[in-house]
Amino acid sequence: MKTPWLLTALGLSLSTAALASVDHEAEIAKRIKPVGSVYLAGAEPEVIQPAGPRSGEQTYNQVCGSCHSTGLLGAPKSGHADDWAPRKAQGMDVLLDHAMNGFNNMTPQKGSASEEEIAAAIKFKLGEA
Repeated sequence: MKTPWLLTALGLSLSTAALASVDHEAEIAKRIKPVGSVYLAGAEPEVIQPAGPRSGEQTYNQVCGSCHSTGLLGAPKSGHADDWAPRKAQGMDVLLDHAMNGFNNMTPQKGSASEEEIAAAIKFKLGEA
């Protein structure tokens, strides 16, 4: 018994379409894959840490310097010992707590650097590193 030509043609076109759709779906998935992420207010941001800790100077320049070099929002300025003397007198634990959790106009830095890196930046700023 012969297979009607219409059924044979239909079977071939369905097989070809199935193969084409697999390739097509892979291409679509490749084109629409996420290229970034979105931060939602109230959510903890994902922190991607470098392979090793930054030095105190690197951390200060990348995390702290933008405010402390200019005195932005009342931040004690770099190079002004009088601005830092009362803060230094409070001790390292207080300075580290303020830096990590925020204080007055300073935003918390715990998402910007590790506690070790922030401590190194404080020591660098105070000339203790």
